[in-house]
Amino acid sequence: MNSTLTMKALTFKRYSKSPEIGFSDISRPTLKADELLVKVHAAGLNPIDNMIPTGMFKPVLHFQFPATLGSDLAGVVTEVGSNVTRFKPGDAVFASIFDLGTGSLAEFAVVPESAAALKPANLDFVQAASMPMVGLTSWQALKERANLRAGQKIFIPAGSGGIGTFAIQLAKHLGATVATTTSTGNVELVRSLGADEVVDYKKQDFEKVLGGYDVVLGTLKGAELERTVGILKPGGKIVSLIGPLDAAFADAKRLNFFLRFVFGLMSRKIMRLARKRAVTYSFLFVRPDGDQLGDIGKLLEAERIKPVIDTVFPFEEAKNALAYLAQGRSRGKVVVKML
Repeated sequence: MNSTLTMKALTFKRYSKSPEIGFSDISRPTLKADELLVKVHAAGLNPIDNMIPTGMFKPVLHFQFPATLGSDLAGVVTEVGSNVTRFKPGDAVFASIFDLGTGSLAEFAVVPESAAALKPANLDFVQAASMPMVGLTSWQALKERANLRAGQKIFIPAGSGGIGTFAIQLAKHLGATVATTTSTGNVELVRSLGADEVVDYKKQDFEKVLGGYDVVLGTLKGAELERTVGILKPGGKIVSLIGPLDAAFADAKRLNFFLRFVFGLMSRKIMRLARKRAVTYSFLFVRPDGDQLGDIGKLLEAERIKPVIDTVFPFEEAKNALAYLAQGRSRGKVVVKML
């Protein structure tokens, strides 16, 4: 194979506890009419990047093996498809390509025109690459699903993580009062991002301190998520980012009856608890959206929201970067730098 038509990518070869994550030389992607070819300068990592190879989302996300890991990227457009009108070669862009069957931990990535936005001018590629998934997830959860408004109260657990550091800033921009949990060492960080009430989870249980909330951003799972029901007032909303998956999600993804039934069973307990308190529960699966990312870019350019980055790894250490992220201790985002 002509070496100019191949590229280096971090891939996994199967769904399992040992998915054979490593570097592969794979074919450089070919463009469709509505796509951009982007030379990737940096790729932001997200917890789901570690979940996908285990097969946890196998019924929902579809990959061909070897599959390239990663969803977030920032880079420079090198080629555009025949129908592309909003971008040209040389443009610096950022995007999430989550749930599109391709990955960003590679020398090049294909990005649908509809998923891309111009990189905020005041951010470097590493900062821009840290933003797409946490930005879009927070935007879709707070603005679309929860309809968070000025004067409301929102609980965003795990405030020092990748999602938390962005969501706190967005909620404050929307005029909400924000509570969060974090460890002792990160209290000042989350306060600096705008958190009004900070619960040190090593010293206090959040459900004993908080009450009368309108929205919970579900970054916790299992029993901890169930405990958030008690801090909501009637009519409140839980928007979960990590599950359990629900029947409405199966419907939205047009999954078969069996999966709809399974997801319904998985979410049965939290749904029952929510009904008792007259609150609603829903699961959110982020979608790429270049227009929303453009709006997020304006907030970043105006410095209403600032990136929070924990560690930057070189491309050769991308596998180590995923292992570091899996420890769950990062303050903000972990990013892989290609160039």
